[in-house]
Amino acid sequence: MQIRDIIRKVKQIEIRTRKKSEATLMGQYHSAFKGQGMTFSEVRPYQYGDEIRRIDWNKTARFREPFVKVMEEERELTMMLLVDISASMNYGTKTQLKKEFVAEIAASLGFSAAGNNDKVGLILFADKVYKVIPPQKGRKHILAIISNILTADYVPAASDLNSALQYMLGIFKRKSLVFLFSDFNDGYDSRTLKIAARKHQMLGIRVYDDKDIEIPDVGYALFRDAESGRQVWGNTSSKRWRYEFAESQQQWQRQVQQDFINASAGFINMNTGEDYSKHLYQYFRNK
Repeated sequence: MQIRDIIRKVKQIEIRTRKKSEATLMGQYHSAFKGQGMTFSEVRPYQYGDEIRRIDWNKTARFREPFVKVMEEERELTMMLLVDISASMNYGTKTQLKKEFVAEIAASLGFSAAGNNDKVGLILFADKVYKVIPPQKGRKHILAIISNILTADYVPAASDLNSALQYMLGIFKRKSLVFLFSDFNDGYDSRTLKIAARKHQMLGIRVYDDKDIEIPDVGYALFRDAESGRQVWGNTSSKRWRYEFAESQQQWQRQVQQDFINASAGFINMNTGEDYSKHLYQYFRNK
């Protein structure tokens, strides 16, 4: 992709996603993620209607009248985008490649965060972590993130989700919003997922193409795994072969989704080209 093509693509994504973010997502994002917690501000005398759990019992006992702790919301949030750049993400048979679809979703999330004065960072990973863009604020920073997703070298290797999550856990100690993009074609350790989901607010976004699940009848065909390079012949004319392939893919998808549920993390399936804003709106609303 030439530089001018990259600039044009990034600009197109910005125009589409900023309108969508401002129209449908930003308000729900703000409502869902008001802050990471509460910090102590001051102690004052109890007033009618104050929550009992806010009473400062030490000061109450010392002065023999009730005092309460006043808390302030920690307003600033950090959003981390973890994006799988294994070779299977550089693929698409419909209107978009998976990586282009991810870039759009990431842009919508990023502009929603920027409108809320939150920081956004990026981790690109495949068999290891390849690039990290530290969290920052502002439009230019979001555009740089979009560009990096589009122009990354998509790696012919199985994605190692564990290494990406372990890296994030080691670097980002403060609770963050984590959006994990992958087609989840490769295995991972569900224990690592649980640890990460306990530490951070996490949503897994599985991006898939129709042909990841259903293969048309084209007779005997040679299939090549984009990540391992392994090749295998398949008889796509066989209804049984096509059924077993689709069933195995769907069974794995159900397993991944259940692992996220068990980890108390969110999970969304998104088909390339569909209206992702509806999924995100619903997720924010549920939060």
